[in-house]
Amino acid sequence: MNYETSISADMNDAGRQADAAHAGVASGYMEVGRTGGGWSRGRVLLVVALVLLALGGAYYLKHRNAAATASAEQGGAQAQTVTVITPGMTSVQGTIVASGTIAARREMPVGVAGEGGKVASVLVDAGDWVQAGQVLAVIDRSVQAQQIESQAANVEVAAANARIAQSNLDRALKLVDKGFISKADVDRLTATRDSATAQVRVAQATLGQLRASTARLNIVAPEAGLVLTRGLEPGQVVSSGSGVLFRIAKGGELEMQARLAEADMAKLSVGVSADVTPVGTATPFTGQIWQLAPTIDATTREGIARIALPYNDALRPGGFASATIRSGTVTAPMLPESAILNDQNGAFVYVVNKDDKVERRPVKVGDVTAAGIVVREGLNGSERIVLRAGGFLNPGDKVRPVAGGKTAAKPATGH
Repeated sequence: MNYETSISADMNDAGRQADAAHAGVASGYMEVGRTGGGWSRGRVLLVVALVLLALGGAYYLKHRNAAATASAEQGGAQAQTVTVITPGMTSVQGTIVASGTIAARREMPVGVAGEGGKVASVLVDAGDWVQAGQVLAVIDRSVQAQQIESQAANVEVAAANARIAQSNLDRALKLVDKGFISKADVDRLTATRDSATAQVRVAQATLGQLRASTARLNIVAPEAGLVLTRGLEPGQVVSSGSGVLFRIAKGGELEMQARLAEADMAKLSVGVSADVTPVGTATPFTGQIWQLAPTIDATTREGIARIALPYNDALRPGGFASATIRSGTVTAPMLPESAILNDQNGAFVYVVNKDDKVERRPVKVGDVTAAGIVVREGLNGSERIVLRAGGFLNPGDKVRPVAGGKTAAKPATGH
């Protein structure tokens, strides 16, 4: 710039003018002195002071205008250059991430169905596959065996008595016509025969009851499936009050019980696919939601989505897992991670307005994908968003927005 040169020239001109004024005043003073005129020394000094004040004012005005121009140019040079993007609207496959535990889809507890006793042997262990009706454990039945033999003998005795009663009745019927036996005797013999026959049926029923009770001493599998737990050993005494001795996953079917927020539960339906990844493995297992809990926990405000899974050795009931559930397609702006900032008030972005000034805009983010972060609320997709370096900006800062290496166009003022 020629700022210094201009000031120097002005100062030189002012100096020359001051010298001329001094020379004129001195000349006049001398002239007055010579002529004996009426100008006093005080008037001469006053004229000199006024001339110097006028020159100083002119110099100050010129210097102030030049400084203001330089300050404006410097302020324009200090405006930060920022890269901005206009996100638009993008269709994104919505996902919900949840955590929960692996469990049997239908867990069947198995215990003692009969009177119990001492465990003679255990035939299966946890992790074994069993068929419906297969014996899991055998209870000692030596006492019950003797009872069965005794009752079987009682059945034979009753049957023999019934045969004798029938024979006596048959002989009496042959003698009735000859008058040797009265009709009353025949009625008595008939009743005896009927009673003996009934005794046979009672003895047989008692024998069947003993055999059924003895058969119930065996602990059997109610359905085919996978044995999850075993809770008894040979020699242990068990009864109907011993509780659960085996747990079986019906058909080996498993599930993940995913805990979801109330808002996420509303986005799902039965049949939606999900990828379940157990802790300790990076391999996901694909399943489907087969049931959504009809209630929400009043304390946690969460519900349970039950995701059906096929059997696999890596899926262990009781284990922890995470699930990525596909919740449909979402159309929303998507931004890179660098454009979204966070503080104690939540997530926000910087928007460059039509005056190229920065505005803070609070947003609500959604799914995080490989392409970016979905913005669920706060943007309509047409804004100019600061891509990076937002941490160095403050609301109201003047910036120079650049998109793709070119100065970004300002938005229309009508919106």
